[in-house]
Amino acid sequence: MAGKAVPHHPRREDRFLAKPSITQMTRPWIPMTAGALLIAAIFAVNALSVASDIRRQSETDEVRHADVIMVLGAAEYRGRPSPVLQARLNHALFLYLQKMAPRILTTGGAGGDPSFTEGAVGRAYLSQHGVPSEDILVEDQGATTVEETAAAAEIMDRMNLKSCIVVSDGYHIYRVKKMMESRGVQVYGSPRPSQPNPGWRGQWLYVRQAIAYQLWRVGIAV
Repeated sequence: MAGKAVPHHPRREDRFLAKPSITQMTRPWIPMTAGALLIAAIFAVNALSVASDIRRQSETDEVRHADVIMVLGAAEYRGRPSPVLQARLNHALFLYLQKMAPRILTTGGAGGDPSFTEGAVGRAYLSQHGVPSEDILVEDQGATTVEETAAAAEIMDRMNLKSCIVVSDGYHIYRVKKMMESRGVQVYGSPRPSQPNPGWRGQWLYVRQAIAYQLWRVGIAV
């Protein structure tokens, strides 16, 4: 009859299209998971490759004449340098006395100490060992390697210093060099004298630095 509604009966294939199965609903996660695993695998392979470069850098002394010797900060104890910081400062002092550079730049902020900074403790130590105060530059705000290198590069830029010898532990130098070079500084690495650290502990130092370097490259500061 005219005007009477005709009921609509969906075809069988329409019903299948309207209600996707659980498998169909979860399937988009498969490529996402595979992509994440692929990215993780690439990151791991790159980290191992960079770790190998870091190990080679840690065993290489590139010292030559430069505008300044930059000493990376390390722990200090109530105004006294820790054994690690003292070893770095002693190596920088040796290079300074060899006239490899006319200035020394100490770096490092408070590190949780309300009274002293690593940079200032380094300056005091060098002064006590005969380095004139006018030959010592200080960066005392940085709380991380990224912050220390950025502030040190700004100091060098203001003073028109174009090159530096980086003094730190061997495993640390590769990352510091890359950061300083990214700011236009000519960098030579000179690791402080230290005993070899064989086994998995030594390898982990290189891998950890490699991870930190890769994170820095994508804008994550650690």
